[in-house]
Amino acid sequence: MDEPKAPPVSDPAEAARPVEPFVLKRGEHPISRKDIDPDVFKIIYRLHQQGFTAYLVGGAVRDLLLGKPPKDFDVVTDARPGQIKKRFRNAFLIGRRFRLAHVHFADGKIIEVATFRRDPEQAPAVAATPETQDSPSGPPVAPPSEHLAIYGTPAEDAFRRDTTINALFLDVLTSEVIDFVGGLEDMAGRKVRIIGDPGERFAEDPVRIWRVVRQAARLGFDIEQDTERSIPSHRHLVAACPGSRLFEELNKDLSFESRPVFEALNRHGLLPYILGAIGEDYSSRPELFDRVSFFLEIKDRAAASGLTFSQEEIYSLLFWPWVESRLDAAQGDIQAILKEAYAGVRTQAQIPKALIAGIVQTQAILAAMTRALQTSHMRWSLKGRPHYPQASRLIFFIARSRTPQAHESFATLYQETFPGSPTPRHRKRRRKTGRGGPELLPPAGPKTD
Repeated sequence: MDEPKAPPVSDPAEAARPVEPFVLKRGEHPISRKDIDPDVFKIIYRLHQQGFTAYLVGGAVRDLLLGKPPKDFDVVTDARPGQIKKRFRNAFLIGRRFRLAHVHFADGKIIEVATFRRDPEQAPAVAATPETQDSPSGPPVAPPSEHLAIYGTPAEDAFRRDTTINALFLDVLTSEVIDFVGGLEDMAGRKVRIIGDPGERFAEDPVRIWRVVRQAARLGFDIEQDTERSIPSHRHLVAACPGSRLFEELNKDLSFESRPVFEALNRHGLLPYILGAIGEDYSSRPELFDRVSFFLEIKDRAAASGLTFSQEEIYSLLFWPWVESRLDAAQGDIQAILKEAYAGVRTQAQIPKALIAGIVQTQAILAAMTRALQTSHMRWSLKGRPHYPQASRLIFFIARSRTPQAHESFATLYQETFPGSPTPRHRKRRRKTGRGGPELLPPAGPKTD
């Protein structure tokens, strides 16, 4: 893609003034309509027919320009949330302060439709007016709970976004790419640049640091010099963000292409502010992080081939090098040791208690499996535990540096390691016969000897 001329402004404060965007017309960019989800056209065409403006926006436009298939599609429009919902029976509004419409389609697909917004700091005060006013023409109106005109123009919406390469619009009606912020120039230069002053934008929302690092890592781009220079002095602010929000961001990085992102997070010193004591150990002990990176590479390759992993599996794998380093000299009930270890971690990303419990169960069985492969002593009653199948799959990451084949399980791995050992038998459990009858239920904790 030829390097385009930058648009005339680059400061968010200038977005309140009339801004002429730089536009790439049809034939001047590589985007093909056949690469866009047909349901995107349904949404945009219907909004257009009703008198609204609507564009494809963000990461989808960026990925289409790079020739990559987008992972999702987002639409932005001058229609207000209530107006969007009235025109799509399959639309549901989410959010409180900034309401968004999620338009649902078959197979669980969701396309997010948002209203053009402006930076609230730049917005003039307005009287509260009900959002139910339903006129395509005229300015958007804030809902009763809002006392600022949070809705804006396409230019204002572009300038409030995080990075220049994620603030591009595609008009699917004309096939024009619209750039208010210099994103096309940064795409040509393979740079990730924060919009506006990096220090100010990072202080406003520290999660922007994480997003900058993620975009650069996944795209193989460099971080623009001023943006990168501001990261060390602001990264500690990430720890003060809501834990539920950090957990959501963490799940994005574990869902696909995890290894390059975690390596970048570690390189920029962000892991301690996300994973607490675990992140500190990974940052200060390269041998532990190298092991994490290796596991994530195996997971990424497996996911690219179509395998899916549960949250419990992915987090058990992510934390295994840290757990393993603590189990070497541990004595006693492994499950109790793991519970105590996680209770003292205090990760900034708020991992749900139910997920932690599943991780502990899975890792306790993994610990029994790894010890069995060293000693030949395996407690096969663990096969009845709910988390045994997850552990049976993850043990191949640890012991064989790969995912298992369809016919493989821990039992086959054990027999390969100890060919003379008897095959684990499936014994029927007898019911309790009443007072004095035998107690045949397995104990709560895994065997540790």
